[in-house]
Amino acid sequence: MRVLLSTIGSRGEVQPMLALGRELIGAGVQVRLCAPPDFRGLIGEFGLEFVPVGPEVSRAGATRQGTMPTLEQRRAMIAATVADQFEAVGAAVTDCDVLVGCGALQIAAHSLAERHGIPYIYTAYAANTLPSEQLPPPPLGPGVDASADVATQWKQDAERWNALWSDPLNTQRTAIGLPVVTDVRSYIFTERPWLAADPILGPWPDPSDDTVWQPGAWLLDEPGTLDTELEAFLAAGEPPVYFGFGSMHLASETGRAAIEAARALGRRALILRGWSGLTVIDDAPDCLAIGEVDHRALFPRVAAVVHHGGAGTTTAVARAGAPQAVVPQRFDQFYWADRVETLGLGFAHAPGEVTTESLTAALTRVLAPDFAARAREVAPRIRTDGAAIAARRIVESC
Repeated sequence: MRVLLSTIGSRGEVQPMLALGRELIGAGVQVRLCAPPDFRGLIGEFGLEFVPVGPEVSRAGATRQGTMPTLEQRRAMIAATVADQFEAVGAAVTDCDVLVGCGALQIAAHSLAERHGIPYIYTAYAANTLPSEQLPPPPLGPGVDASADVATQWKQDAERWNALWSDPLNTQRTAIGLPVVTDVRSYIFTERPWLAADPILGPWPDPSDDTVWQPGAWLLDEPGTLDTELEAFLAAGEPPVYFGFGSMHLASETGRAAIEAARALGRRALILRGWSGLTVIDDAPDCLAIGEVDHRALFPRVAAVVHHGGAGTTTAVARAGAPQAVVPQRFDQFYWADRVETLGLGFAHAPGEVTTESLTAALTRVLAPDFAARAREVAPRIRTDGAAIAARRIVESC
């Protein structure tokens, strides 16, 4: 049996696929992963066959910062994105038995599975990215009136999907002999999507709705190792506050604001450079800037985590039992910020940029004993077998 896994996005989209892929390999399945070229090395470390799709997402994101493409440029970019997916995923799927696509940008995957006559599984990482009667769609720019009722917002969201993706998708479908799709979003998400999110942190809002299957989050179980510089920093004092915004592009002063906020409360600071290239502001021994780091190894050793609210980071912090402050920037991050606050695991910072004052206020809240106690209480309840459950269903039913 050979399974193709396909995703477009940052490490937050790719890492759950690595967890699923490793479980499938353990079950004797051959696994191929189609992802942006940024992750060639990471995917190779896990023994999965790698197929690149599209440009490097880190460079593409940086290029878009501060620029606003014209309507024609946007249409051209969308058409090129869809064409790239049909080409790369189309080549990768030819000898596969199942295709699993993750993330809302899986525009080509379902069509290619249909073309080859194999099962297709669409998986989301957050409940609010799938239509429901309870949760509104994530904000994605103009086109949806956030003041409208939930049903109206989802209707407007479907119209936006058609406006953005219908022409480029159907152009490619016609080229490979498939009929035109009239409801793009419903086709992309399929009639029975999966939700790879922890049922405590991000439950499907309607337990009676069996059209969405929720196996749990797809997590890498064993912690990795930390480099010697980071180990030395951790050993040199009290647990620090970790600030990490992953693939988000924030203002260069974010690092300064983070360090000054930590110092205002007598705390040490760990700064993830991330795609923003954040740095420390001086050579003082109470702060350290680091590159990509294993969350499973680090988060149990910090006092609190300040982050952007990605699904994977939110789950990793909760699993570690650390309190968290979420600074949402886009898409599902607003949902995760709300869930963290609702569950009493931390504080939802106002969306957007941060200041020394705003981070100091957020840290004052999350470092209070009640948040730490609640985080420790919930941590053992976070499921760790979601990838194994999903892999077993793929092997047994596809």
